[in-house]
Amino acid sequence: MIITNLKVNHLTNPLGYDLTNPVFSFQVARSTGKHLDKAQIRVASSADMEEVLYDSGCRKDISTLAFTPEYRFEGGKRYYWQVSAWAEDGDFGSSEPAWFEGGRKEENWDLPWITASFDQSIHPIFFRDFQLDTQKSVRNARLYILGLGLYEAYLNGEKVGTEYLAPYYNDYRFWVQYQTWDITEQLRAGENYIAIMLGNGWYKGRFCYLNGAANENIYGENFQLSAQLLICYEDETWQSIQTDTDWRCKKAPVVFSNIYDGEVYDGRLLSDREEYPVLSVKPPQGKVTCRMSPPLTIHERFCPVRLIHTPAGEQVLDFGQEITGWVEFDYDGSKGTRIHLAYGEILQEGNFYRENLRTAKAEYTYVSGEQSAHVRPHFTFFGFRYVKVEGISLTEENLARFHFEACAAYSDLEQTGRIETSNAKLNRLIENTKWGQKGNFLDVPTDCPQRDERLGWTGDAQVFCATACYHMDTAAFYRKYLRDCLLEQQINHGAVPYVVPDLLSVVREKMGEHAPDPSDTRWGESGSCAWGDAATVIPWTLYQFYGDKKLLAETYGNMKLWTDYILYIDENYCQGRRLWQAGFHFADWLALDNPDAQSCFGSTDPYYVASVYYYYSASMTAKAAAVLDKPEDAAYYHKIKEEVKAAIQKNYMGEAGAGKLKTQTALVLALYFDLAPEKDRPELTEQLLSMLESSNMHLTTGFVGTAYLNKCLSRAGLNREAYTLLFQEDYPSWLYEVNLGATTIWERWNSLLWDGSISDTGMNSLNHYAYGSICEWIYRDVCGIIPTEEGPGFKKIILAPKPDGRLGWVRAEYRSASGLYRSGWSLDGDQLICEVEIPFDCEAEFVIPEGYELEDKKVLDGRVRLNSGTYRLQMKI
Repeated sequence: MIITNLKVNHLTNPLGYDLTNPVFSFQVARSTGKHLDKAQIRVASSADMEEVLYDSGCRKDISTLAFTPEYRFEGGKRYYWQVSAWAEDGDFGSSEPAWFEGGRKEENWDLPWITASFDQSIHPIFFRDFQLDTQKSVRNARLYILGLGLYEAYLNGEKVGTEYLAPYYNDYRFWVQYQTWDITEQLRAGENYIAIMLGNGWYKGRFCYLNGAANENIYGENFQLSAQLLICYEDETWQSIQTDTDWRCKKAPVVFSNIYDGEVYDGRLLSDREEYPVLSVKPPQGKVTCRMSPPLTIHERFCPVRLIHTPAGEQVLDFGQEITGWVEFDYDGSKGTRIHLAYGEILQEGNFYRENLRTAKAEYTYVSGEQSAHVRPHFTFFGFRYVKVEGISLTEENLARFHFEACAAYSDLEQTGRIETSNAKLNRLIENTKWGQKGNFLDVPTDCPQRDERLGWTGDAQVFCATACYHMDTAAFYRKYLRDCLLEQQINHGAVPYVVPDLLSVVREKMGEHAPDPSDTRWGESGSCAWGDAATVIPWTLYQFYGDKKLLAETYGNMKLWTDYILYIDENYCQGRRLWQAGFHFADWLALDNPDAQSCFGSTDPYYVASVYYYYSASMTAKAAAVLDKPEDAAYYHKIKEEVKAAIQKNYMGEAGAGKLKTQTALVLALYFDLAPEKDRPELTEQLLSMLESSNMHLTTGFVGTAYLNKCLSRAGLNREAYTLLFQEDYPSWLYEVNLGATTIWERWNSLLWDGSISDTGMNSLNHYAYGSICEWIYRDVCGIIPTEEGPGFKKIILAPKPDGRLGWVRAEYRSASGLYRSGWSLDGDQLICEVEIPFDCEAEFVIPEGYELEDKKVLDGRVRLNSGTYRLQMKI
């Protein structure tokens, strides 16, 4: 038996996280057995596992998905843990030790805060020297630090850690994350030097698409630093160095920074040794806590694929892939050279273009100092494929000298899903959905990474959530996002903001504006259907994918608050009719069925969409309550769900609802959520098919309808029509984007026109992952890997590939929370061959595709039960 993938709170070897009731998980990668019989988890103080602090004993109730030891772990200590497991056939194995470590030993952040004595518009560097005891050897050393807005720490001239943009982005009104860094290897005997540079970031830089003075200094006006170096010697004595007025500061070479506009770095200021005293300053408003954010690191580096000299006389580097991050390069020229980089997504008429970024300048300026330098930004990021370079002359001959590299930075999440097919364009589409996720998973699930927005829009997050969970292990990432969501809900009667963290309400308050009444149809700040339902959709999706009941319990408050908010609106503004018919709703945003081509709103009745999500959220909340052994809540929300369903049927279906379901999205929602009476489903299915045929088999759906369209068709027996939509190559379609050179997913179906010209500059992102939700259908229905509510965490799945003759073969892998699933199929004449693999301690029900027969296996109602193992299933028409 081989045991792998040990995680604590869904993170590998986490450092600096809260250790209250941690969740341990692991996987069995290989065994002669089929099922887990029992397991044992031990925790020790050292990697040799000799001094055991906790021993679960051999227990049958330990799940590979989630186990919480009955032990209180302390901060300031590194713990090592090991799993031993037994299969039902006696096969046995023990894992290699993994480790985890919390933050400071002290639960409260009681360290002093300092700020610069010069103007707070000037970026500071705080620094000091310190001496190690040369008579002693260092066992370990930690840097506990929090710098606002953003910070980078340097020890003896080298950057601390491989992460960027710390302390990351959350609602600083409520909580602020500090980080823990292992600096043991960076210390040197005797004299040491630490320096910490601060930038504006989300905390105090320009940030929010609502323009005006209120979108700066949103959470605070001062650069602030609080830190402690804690050094442990081999003789178990300690040395502590913390921020106080003994530190000094100077003006940083970063002379300007913010998220939207970029950064200016003047290397000539490195020689400026003028020192200033520091001042004490009060702590920030929010509570200082251990981190929740996964690490934010560089994952891929791209060299330019082309140097373009444009018709406008510009020098433009094409990196071949749209990414989120920045460009780094080397420079060793003369002092005072000003090099300017401008970032953009696309060329127009062969020239550099960035009008679709609106007010975001998206640029970086470097002024060279006396020494050669590796140049990069420190406190900003960009969404880009193309970079215009000014200030130096570039040729094919000298380009390599500068070592230009585009660095893709995003949250450090294990990539779990992979699909390859016989269709190259489909493969490119799948990659585009992954790059859309990578580019928008920079600590917060954003809508776009390039223009003057980059916000955690909840509607985008919820429609893409399942696709995201197939592509990557997102449990820790969404856990942090839902923490902010819950805090916003708790001060907003349960309503979920349009964006999380909710900076819109902060900016509006600074502008003297107030949110409209919940019944007001004007654009507000919170409470829209499909957007607010992120509070129920994401927690329930996470439970289905990861099977972590503790995480579900932690996020149940989100679910309950949101469903109760809808009930409040129903009771107070809708006469308790069990329909959501009040307030502003994005609904089927950016659908193509509105006669007003300039409108962003779809034609589907927004109150119908809202009522469907009312039903959906009540349903998920009832299911979560049942899982968490809350029978009263489960019964209550189940009753609400049934009442909403009856109200939808009465008002939107049958004779009273004649003609109301008049869009693709309206019919998709009725069918997908089983809202239509059984007797009406065939007729509604025919209506949907007729609508598709009348649009020449093209979709007209927006954010809501697109997420369910293909899944609805496959479920309704219209699998061929679902494939037809997938394979369309003209507008509007997914492959239309691929044919026009897209390397990510667009915000609009027509972000580019057929001739490659951009369609609109007001709201037109070329990296906007919402329509990438099609990849969930590809994993589920093309590849057949479907989670079940009976076996959360992929302990039990439905394996139901639905082949189509226009696709010759498919191969998929999904490294689920329970282990690696493989599902592939190929067509050869009248034969279908499926090759599948089921991980240890899991089972699948293989559904024989319609129209095929399977021999040599016990078939019951068109299904075959498969346990752990590898199978080759051969079928004929």
